Amino acid sequence: MKLGFLGGGNMAAALIGGLLQKGFRAGDMAVVEMDTQRRAWLREHYGIETLEHDGAVMETADVLVLAVKPQQLRLALSGLPAPYPGQLVLSVAAGVRAGDISRWLSGHAAVVRAMPNTPALVGAGITGLYALPGVVPAQREQASRVMEAVGGVVWVEDEALIDAVTAISGSGPAYVFYFIEALEAAAVELGLSPVVARQLSLHTFFGAAALAIKDQSSPWELRARVTSKGGTTEQGIRVLEEGHVREIILRAARAAAARGRELGELLGTE
Repeated sequence: MKLGFLGGGNMAAALIGGLLQKGFRAGDMAVVEMDTQRRAWLREHYGIETLEHDGAVMETADVLVLAVKPQQLRLALSGLPAPYPGQLVLSVAAGVRAGDISRWLSGHAAVVRAMPNTPALVGAGITGLYALPGVVPAQREQASRVMEAVGGVVWVEDEALIDAVTAISGSGPAYVFYFIEALEAAAVELGLSPVVARQLSLHTFFGAAALAIKDQSSPWELRARVTSKGGTTEQGIRVLEEGHVREIILRAARAAAARGRELGELLGTE
């Protein structure tokens, strides 16, 4: 599978690094990137071909990965040759709808929209994927293979659900960082040093997530195991429930999803 990347930013670099670790060959990948220093960095770190302009490589890639900033995507596509029949266009540009990409590419049918999240930068991401009806099963497999280089993947069959994916896994890391920030502050207030507070907070989140993944019990069951009647955890959970933290998280997710829909409409406007 030959891959062409339009844009060589952080997400493209994460994908390239992950693909190389998965056994893909550097010679089968090329990046179009306008910034001279960034091209040099990509060549030095990954040994791949880098180009200032799209060139013939964009016409021969089996998968064309759109990794430019969402606000720049339409302009970037205007200078591309039309994709050839059978070429998969895989977009990681947040918020831009697959139908708009297809329209900007003269109706090209094989478009997959991906919503990765920032943990993809360290190979621990999760990506939501949506395919236009013109994407065949083999192309779905290609899209999965590319995005699995930086973590797990889930498919949704309604593009509107990508807004939900964005609200949960796309914005979700920020919610987690917010909670870590608060937990750190609490640790310091209780007398621990900032260094110890950081270690405890980070490893508590990391360990809890790792346990949930490995154990596969429901979050409620896992929580119940550490919430002894009359114990310390029960007191802490009671305060969270009295503060309606669950409802606040739901409201935050709804607000993020609504904003995702608004941005999709805005980015797709002529």
